[in-house]
Amino acid sequence: MKKLLPTLFCMLVAANAAPARLNVVATTAEFGALAQAVGGELVTITVLAKPTEDPHFVDAKPSYLLKLNRADVLIEGGAELESGWLPPLLDGARNGRLAAGQPGRLAIADGLALLEVPTELDRSKGDLHAKGNPHFMTDPENARHAARRIAAGLAAVDPAHKAGYEAKLQAWLQKLDAKAAGWQKRLAPFAGARVAAFHNSWPYFARRFNLKMDLFLEPKPGIPPSPAQLATVLATIKRERIKAIVIEPYQNRHMAETIARETGARMVDFAQYPGGLKGTEGDYLALLDKLVTTLAAALGAT
Repeated sequence: MKKLLPTLFCMLVAANAAPARLNVVATTAEFGALAQAVGGELVTITVLAKPTEDPHFVDAKPSYLLKLNRADVLIEGGAELESGWLPPLLDGARNGRLAAGQPGRLAIADGLALLEVPTELDRSKGDLHAKGNPHFMTDPENARHAARRIAAGLAAVDPAHKAGYEAKLQAWLQKLDAKAAGWQKRLAPFAGARVAAFHNSWPYFARRFNLKMDLFLEPKPGIPPSPAQLATVLATIKRERIKAIVIEPYQNRHMAETIARETGARMVDFAQYPGGLKGTEGDYLALLDKLVTTLAAALGAT
């Protein structure tokens, strides 16, 4: 018994020195990155969607049920971004902490004024979202909102560490402020420039940096490009001398390459999520750095 006492004492000290971490599940990688930045050593982060995966059509694996069942906090975009796959997972997970209205359920779109809210829902116009365009995290100012909301949500579930979450939040916001001016300056020479894209993922990015990203390979959101649509896009790029076509990892790269080759425009690899581009894993700020730098290089090419 005397030999066991020192061992038991050390175990108790270790247990008291290492508080249990919050289990945080994020639907997509940018929310995971912000939760890690704000939560630090107080959280364990699980991201469901791959950063190279279409967030509308995530492969809902059975293992996600267990992750959601054990979660203390769920961070989702909301605005119907995950409506095709998240609700069945939550039903199967049977975790009351993640029920709508509970402190552990964070929908980041709440409190944001979303763009492109449809006046009527008409399926003939493609995959429309009743609450507006859900790709709002491509605007770094919306990331500011997201970080604040995540910090408040973590503190609501774990009030003992509220001061720690707030301190990490302020440190991250300072980094964002330091980056934001540089991003604006880098793209300022191209104000008003038109950029083609595969899908309408970038209205928030375009608004923030004074670009026009309203020419799409898709004829309507979620509708595969037709030959007629591709011919129209190709002719428009030639006529207006558009310099860049942005393409995301899960989109049809061959189509974008063909149009770029035919028009002389540059194909620019873009992604909405940290890890979708090499060197941006787990870092929202690194992702925005990459997007701004590569697009500016394409727009500035002669």
